[in-house]
Amino acid sequence: MTTRRTDFTNDATVQGVRATGGDLLPGGVIGDGRYRLLAPFGVDIRGNAHMWRARDGQLRRDVALTVLVGDPTDRNATVAARRTLERAAHAARFTSPSVSRVLDVLGVGSGIDPSEGVLGVVVADWAQGTDLVDLVAEHPLPAGTAARLLEPLAIAVEQAHHTGLVLGVDHPQRVRIGPDGSLRLSFPGPLPQAQLQDDVKGLGAILYLLLTGRWALPGGPPTMPLARRDRSGSPISPATLRPDVPDDLADLAVRSIADTSLGGIRTSSALLTVLEGIAQRAELLDQRTELLPALQGGEQLADPLADQDTIWTTSKRPPKDDGRRRKLAIGVTALTVATVGVLAWVGMQLISFFGSDPVPAAVQQPVATAPATPGGNTSNQPQANPPPAPKPAGPVKATKAQIYSVKGDKDNARNAGRVIDGKPNTAWSTDEYKKPFPALKPGIGVLATFADATKLAQVVIDSPSAGTVVEIRSAASPTAKFDDTKLIGQATLADGTTEIALSSTEPTQYVLVWITKLAVDEDEKNVSQVREIEFRMAQ
Repeated sequence: MTTRRTDFTNDATVQGVRATGGDLLPGGVIGDGRYRLLAPFGVDIRGNAHMWRARDGQLRRDVALTVLVGDPTDRNATVAARRTLERAAHAARFTSPSVSRVLDVLGVGSGIDPSEGVLGVVVADWAQGTDLVDLVAEHPLPAGTAARLLEPLAIAVEQAHHTGLVLGVDHPQRVRIGPDGSLRLSFPGPLPQAQLQDDVKGLGAILYLLLTGRWALPGGPPTMPLARRDRSGSPISPATLRPDVPDDLADLAVRSIADTSLGGIRTSSALLTVLEGIAQRAELLDQRTELLPALQGGEQLADPLADQDTIWTTSKRPPKDDGRRRKLAIGVTALTVATVGVLAWVGMQLISFFGSDPVPAAVQQPVATAPATPGGNTSNQPQANPPPAPKPAGPVKATKAQIYSVKGDKDNARNAGRVIDGKPNTAWSTDEYKKPFPALKPGIGVLATFADATKLAQVVIDSPSAGTVVEIRSAASPTAKFDDTKLIGQATLADGTTEIALSSTEPTQYVLVWITKLAVDEDEKNVSQVREIEFRMAQ
């Protein structure tokens, strides 16, 4: 069957062949003659969804079509298509730069003729740019670039999940990269059975694809290499395939995809929290990464991705520079002379010490040796004879609270501000751990920032998690290493309010509430909650 229609591209009257029986061809029209198909961009075989760029004859603009092909007499296929259309219609109210806006949904009898062999169409804004598949066709991306590309899309997924929407970010051909270098879900229309966790898995699979060039979920393009899996069924770590990929970024991809609940990432919030912490470090790594041509002359690459054109390295071969060598020799000589001088001075001090009169027993005092902390810095321990604890005065308000972690996720980082919001009905919670600290990480903490350096006397913690063990530590900066923080108080929390006296009156602008032991809930999981943290100044 043919229908005459106006081609608004060149304002000429042309013949457009209407699709019948599900036959979709460039130049054909669907949607009762409104949309002319221009070019296919992939097929999601799981829902028989065909992605097309098309021309809207009425509005004279290009659109992205997700066409659900099937037999209208097949009840199961019809019900599944109707569910996808309903979910896409709900997503029409969601707006994000990382998700193409849903303009319309068509169903049989409401925009689609039964003879077309099409069960539904999701119409969305057309996204300029490049296919995600084409982006990694030649070689994977640097780790920092991959993390940076994924972050805006992960933010969009989390925003959608907060409203209960599933976006369907679980197929590589549904995602495109725009001219501005951002990923965009260009063909919305989630599968009828898709859940929130499927979006999380999809984000992990996209990250895995960007890092390795391989797809790690079922239903991907038939021409795309699939991720190899280990004995547990989980994808092989990208760090195994590419040694330049940071371990935490590789773990994020695998933990988001894996079906096991042990250590897995199941929510978009958790994924985004980890990703935000990794992205900046990975970018810095990329600045030291050089792309080298593949080995020639028959040499074999040790990397399992030897079928790629390139390999990656994180170091550069030092240039041949005689001037630099001379400077290096002078520097080594100077260092040697300085070392000899220091050793001579130490020797003289030892001779002087052992040659002097012994200290009278009456004035000798025992010295208590504090055990080393996990970080190895004994200065983190309280003094053997500390000065009297300062007396508390009025409270002082922290201006910011953020999660401090030395390893792994930043547990529920977006809720950190709840501990200083003055609302006891809100709380921040750690993640749930099957094993206690330090099995997976040495601890987790909340770092409070004050407007100015302040002398503190007391920290008051309101928590329902009795048995939680905390340390109060001062820090020189918000990015201070754990070994450089100073222990100024510690306590085991009760159910309710716990007052913790501090042993130092030195002004500090940054205070770390560091949890070294979690409480155990009724389900035998290790987890702690904190409702409020109040800081009191010293008199």
